[in-house]
Parts: sequence; C-alpha cells; structure tokens
Amino acid sequence: MSQSIGPALRSQWRLLSKLPFGKKIFSRMLGLIVPYSGSLRAQIETLEPGHSVVTLKDRRRVRNHLNSIHAIALCNLGELATGMAILNGLPDGARGILKKIEIEYFKKSRGLLTAECHCSPPENTSKQEYRIAAEIKDQSGDVTALAHATWLIGPENEKHGN
Repeated sequence: MSQSIGPALRSQWRLLSKLPFGKKIFSRMLGLIVPYSGSLRAQIETLEPGHSVVTLKDRRRVRNHLNSIHAIALCNLGELATGMAILNGLPDGARGILKKIEIEYFKKSRGLLTAECHCSPPENTSKQEYRIAAEIKDQSGDVTALAHATWLIGPENEKHGN
C-alpha cells in the first residue's frame, strides 16, 4: 500500500456499517480496492482497531474437488481478517504490507466460516513487524484453520523491502 489506509478504513466503516446493507456495501467497496481478496466475496462483520470478524459463505466458487472450501481461499480469508484488524488500527501516516503468511488446516471447511483476529495495533509509524493470527471457525464453532500473518508496518513515505 502506498498510503496510510487506517484513517480511510475507519472513516468508511463508521459511515457505512450503521446503514442498512452497509456492511455488504463496505465489503464490496473493499473488494474493488483489493480485487484478489474481493474475489472471495467475504463480508466484514466487525471492524475495530485491532479486531476484525470476517465471514465467508460456502459456495461453488470457493470449493475444491473434495467438496470443501479450498485451502487458498482459507488462506486468503485469514489474510483478510489479519489485515483488517491491523490496518484499521494503524495511526495516521503508517502503512502496512503482508510480509509472510502461514496457515494450518485442521479439518475440512464447509458451511459459513468466520475468521476472527485480535491484535494490538502499533502506536507509532516506526518500521516494525507484527505477527498476528486469525482463527477460522465453522458454524459449529470448530477451528478449521489458523492463519499466522506477519505484517510489515512503517511510515508511509518509506519504501518497504522484500
């Protein structure tokens, strides 16, 4: 990301989430800004600095040949949940980029899935790494996958390295 996204996320969420269908509109707008993540058609349910809840409906588009949700769709869901939690909490003048993601799969994922992330957002714009996790649960509350994401946070005028 080339600019600080935290303030914009917070502003748009506060505006839209209170409206009828506002969460859906916000989620679709986010999908236009981040097209690959938008391909999931996941919905942001909760968005607070350091906390996000994202749901994914089970449908053919995200399934694999085993009739369950594809492993990479789950990874993308975990990235989205961690990204929303940390990026929404960024102070003005900070930006973030995903540096690394790992995911553990515990059981086949089917039905409505919920990814949740809790983290402590950075308080300043100094260059730092944050390793955070998102649990992905099915409708029965079983954890089907656990994503660990490392986000590189820094000032918006500094280039992130690879």
